[in-house]
Amino acid sequence: MARVLWPLLSNRPRIQVILTDAFLGRQSTRDALADTGGGSARSPFEFVLDENDCVVYGGKRVVSVQLRGFYTGVFPLYRLRVQIPQLGFDRRIRVIGVPAVSALEGIACFRFLNRFTYGNFGDSSQFGLEA
Repeated sequence: MARVLWPLLSNRPRIQVILTDAFLGRQSTRDALADTGGGSARSPFEFVLDENDCVVYGGKRVVSVQLRGFYTGVFPLYRLRVQIPQLGFDRRIRVIGVPAVSALEGIACFRFLNRFTYGNFGDSSQFGLEA
């Protein structure tokens, strides 16, 4: 099984994902808060990113979704390519685009995290995913 660990960022669990520019092909890394309380296993989305990232990195707008909780209102849902190369993860997932992300550079919600085994794997200064 592949495993990747990231140091906590400001004492918060985070993961790093790669977004690829749809037009120029350049890649950028985003630090996302690993939030098991973000949504449910059946939420229509897996990730929350700044809407500008969704557009710049080639997200295809699908529908709009009503959110309740930290983000309240109607927000666009995109299909966007997200990668974690260390785990061999390279898929288009459903991402909510919001005007400004308040948690790191994005939020990896429960539906996304639930694809993996996750936790600190015995090291309280890190957070990781295992495929």
